[in-house]
Amino acid sequence: MRYGLPRSTSPSPERRSRRRTSTFGLPSDTDSDFEGPPTDSDSELSSPSSLSSDSFCYESESQVPPPPPRPKREPRSPAEQRHAEDTVAAIRLRTRYHDPYEEWEKQTRKDAFHTARRAQVQTRLETQGRRTQRNTQELKSLATMHAQQLVEVQKQLAALQVRQQTEVNKLVSSWQEQDKTFRNRIEGVIRVEEEKLRAKLEAERKAREEAERKRKEEEEKRKVEEQAKRKEEEQAQRQREAEAAAKHQEQEKERLRREKLDAEEQGRAQLGMSLAEEDWVHARETLKNLKAGPMKTVKGNQPLKSKWSAIRRQITPKIGQLTHDIDSVMRITQQLIDIICPSERLPLDIYFAALSSLAKAILLQAETEVTAEKRSAIPLAMVAARLLGTLEGFPDIFFAKLVQRCGGWPVPSAIPSTDSDGTAWNELERIKAMGYRTNDGQRETLSDHIMRVSGMMRVYFLILAAPVPQPLDKMFQLPRFWTYFARMIGDERLLETAVAAQVLHAALDVGGMEAKFIWGNQWVKMLELLYEGATTGIGGVAGKLLGGQTPEGKAARVRVRLQIERIMDTTSLR
Repeated sequence: MRYGLPRSTSPSPERRSRRRTSTFGLPSDTDSDFEGPPTDSDSELSSPSSLSSDSFCYESESQVPPPPPRPKREPRSPAEQRHAEDTVAAIRLRTRYHDPYEEWEKQTRKDAFHTARRAQVQTRLETQGRRTQRNTQELKSLATMHAQQLVEVQKQLAALQVRQQTEVNKLVSSWQEQDKTFRNRIEGVIRVEEEKLRAKLEAERKAREEAERKRKEEEEKRKVEEQAKRKEEEQAQRQREAEAAAKHQEQEKERLRREKLDAEEQGRAQLGMSLAEEDWVHARETLKNLKAGPMKTVKGNQPLKSKWSAIRRQITPKIGQLTHDIDSVMRITQQLIDIICPSERLPLDIYFAALSSLAKAILLQAETEVTAEKRSAIPLAMVAARLLGTLEGFPDIFFAKLVQRCGGWPVPSAIPSTDSDGTAWNELERIKAMGYRTNDGQRETLSDHIMRVSGMMRVYFLILAAPVPQPLDKMFQLPRFWTYFARMIGDERLLETAVAAQVLHAALDVGGMEAKFIWGNQWVKMLELLYEGATTGIGGVAGKLLGGQTPEGKAARVRVRLQIERIMDTTSLR
């Protein structure tokens, strides 16, 4: 407490109204006549604390326009002068007065501010501590999580490295195997090429020797001619005699040459050698004569047709009863002979029609049974071979029916552009002549055709190699086996077909080894040409392979190559 006065809580409304209406002790127009001493209220109004607490009034009063000028007054009296001085002194005293309430309020605000500031500092420090602790925990958790992730990543990297190493090992092993395969293949090709080069050099050497021999012969001949010319002048008479003798000798050589050609022609005729086109034409003409002659007569005559049908119904079951038993073969063969040649001789037309039915039954059995089981061709070929040696006229009819159902493959020969009589084919006739079956104008597929033809040709090759008591017709003798391969290898058009590869495989399977023992090195040379066509190319031309590029041809080409290798390995061991 200042000045020993009690601290008031707040100024009273009277004091506030007085402050707002105070003139700081200066006389106004209303109280200009007041000259009494100042009262307690006047002293309070003149205190500095009142002035300081209501200092905001100055700001508002400063905006009020100045009062109008006061009217001039008369000079004051000494009393008035003293009153004015006292008033000024009171005002000065008032301005220097400090209000305890204001001091308390100011101190209270300062204490509250310090208290609030200490609380704020404490709160901020606690908040920063919690934030620091939380950040530390988060950093520890993050470090732990990063360590776990690092361990997992290292495990995954280790697993990846193991897997990568395993794959690398597999790739290295695969590459080594491929390298070994390529190396073996290259070495094999090099060996083949060396053999080719060796054969080529040998051929060139022989050609040079032959050329040298011819040159020497020409030189000898030229020397003889020169000597003859020199002697011509000296011996004119002897020249005429020599010319006569030479003419006679030339005539003798011509006669001997003609006799040799005639003998060769006769020998070829005796051996049954002919051209492939001639064999096909002969088979085609035999078939046409059979259809236009006996078959037409039998089918046109009802009694003959009935008798022929009865014979045909007896033939078909007999062929179907064949087994691998030799007794069964002999028994069925004799039964078929008895059917075709009974005690009462059949008319020629029925006889030839029955032979045609017999040949057709054998070939149909070959188409069905041999395709499923190739061993069933053996008894069928044995029966056919015995029938060919027994029944008169059966070889020509059987070969004609074989050509009819197989096309040109029994010869072998490509089907020409015209028929045997020179007439042009139509499309359906040409398809039938090639051995294809037709159904509603659509011919059979290549795979069915190959299997059917190979089955019948297997029977044909078994007939060529079958043991018979007496020689068969020239078309069914063993030399025909060599002729077949020679013709096939000589015709590139046939070799490029899938049927040719399958038929050659059947022939090699049947008689390849026996042919090696019969013809020796000549057969080996034949197999070399065939093997070259199955590996490098027909005639050494790359891309022209045996069997062509069809799936059936590729498979048959592989079988031919393996069969040739088996024949050579087996014969070399023996």
